[in-house]
Amino acid sequence: MTNQISLSEQKKINEYMEKCHYAKKILETQIEILIDDFSFKRGYNPIEHIKGRIKSEKSVLQKLERYNKEYTASNLANYVKDIVGIRIVCSFLSDVFDMVFLLTHCKNIIIKEREDYIKNPKDTGYMSYHLQVLVPIYLQEHVDYIECEIQVRTMAMDFWATLDHKISYKFQKVIPDEVKNQMYDYAQIIQELDKKMMDLNTLVQKYKKEL
Repeated sequence: MTNQISLSEQKKINEYMEKCHYAKKILETQIEILIDDFSFKRGYNPIEHIKGRIKSEKSVLQKLERYNKEYTASNLANYVKDIVGIRIVCSFLSDVFDMVFLLTHCKNIIIKEREDYIKNPKDTGYMSYHLQVLVPIYLQEHVDYIECEIQVRTMAMDFWATLDHKISYKFQKVIPDEVKNQMYDYAQIIQELDKKMMDLNTLVQKYKKEL
């Protein structure tokens, strides 16, 4: 992959990255509105925290190199689908699916793909709900659609995902089976904890209604 980028191509890259920043702002605002509306109607905020990020140039280049693609604006749009990433961390497992429902029924974003790694965890035990969405960017001349990734998970899943990332990064290519098997076993403990915490929340809500 050549490092030589023309001025015109660099301008296109800068314009695309600027649109990604717009998409991040729009998506964060839309998610905030959905949560506020949910909290107002249910009297309960299901979210622990939300984190948004724009992928670094280094990470973008590494991803393009894996695809053996040049650093161009069109390749950014076609091969790096997670330049904009939003992570929504929920209190309980039921909250995750409430958030997924809200997002998939939101008219201001378009759902392109979904991956339920809660129902079907990765071989390391990684769990989360991923949504690939298209966010409309209303510009002066036209409307562009920027693809973004949303991850929805519980606090326990988020804790595990951080460890999963660090361990996977250390091995980079292939994780030894012994390590992978233990990771999966411990992930099952995390999953069981999520279920127990959800049961506890259900019990709390039951007594809350009786007060």
